[in-house]
Amino acid sequence: MRTFVTGAGGFLGSHLVARLLVHGDAVAGTYPSGMAAPAGVEAYELDILDTAALHRAFHHFEPEIVVHLAGLAHVGASWQHREEYFRVNVEGTERLVEAAAGRPVVLASSAEVYGPVPEAEQPIEESRPLAPASPYAETKVAAEERVLAAGGRALRTFNLIGPGQSPSFALPSFARQLAAIARGEAPPVLRVGNLSARRDFVHVADGVEAYRLVAERGEAGGVYNLASGEDCSIEEALAELIALAGVPAEIEIDPERFRPADVPLLVGNPARLEALGWQRSRSRRQALEELWRSVVGEVG
Repeated sequence: MRTFVTGAGGFLGSHLVARLLVHGDAVAGTYPSGMAAPAGVEAYELDILDTAALHRAFHHFEPEIVVHLAGLAHVGASWQHREEYFRVNVEGTERLVEAAAGRPVVLASSAEVYGPVPEAEQPIEESRPLAPASPYAETKVAAEERVLAAGGRALRTFNLIGPGQSPSFALPSFARQLAAIARGEAPPVLRVGNLSARRDFVHVADGVEAYRLVAERGEAGGVYNLASGEDCSIEEALAELIALAGVPAEIEIDPERFRPADVPLLVGNPARLEALGWQRSRSRRQALEELWRSVVGEVG
């Protein structure tokens, strides 16, 4: 399979590219300036809003399928940068679909599109009406509309965790704070935001298997939850991480780390994805262990 991955240098993209290469796929992807692509990957440095550059890249590489991971992904930041989020996540997706010229596009969507859902009605199924509660979620709903209308597929991705994730997200931020404490570079105080939110965590390695599977077998216009069907509070995940790290720290609530709106519970029903043959093979604990080792290894 010839696969073009936008956002190939990001957290999910880097893991996906590595897995596609293992499977023997021909792979191309977009990378930011100065970032080297892995051996065997055809790299393109382009702006996702540059339709002409996208056309040239697709004409040159001739992909069979496009996996669209590029975009702005921080829910909290979307409140301050609403216009930029719509420009990149919605207009960028429109231009990508146009340039793909009928080739299937697999979109990295988000569980945030569901918005607040009563606990009694979770795990959430894909048929549930969407109720986005943040500008980020609104951009994902709009991006889905563009992709699905063109016969593409969308993966509503719940919380992926593992090595290489940006410290702008909660658990990687906690891991880096703990590492700084362990090195004696910071006092034993861990600054956190809302710990009560409950989320559905999936190891990023299981996540990339889902993307490859949907690229190969997903139906045109199909939507799939990438989820475990199990919830865990941020507080519980943090306690696991602290135990793994073996670094004692006082927890301090930082109001600056709270979002203007935070969905209290998001857990998805993965039955549609499992019907394609997907199954989890890694635990949340494994993901946290690998996250911690990767953070320690950054300076170790």
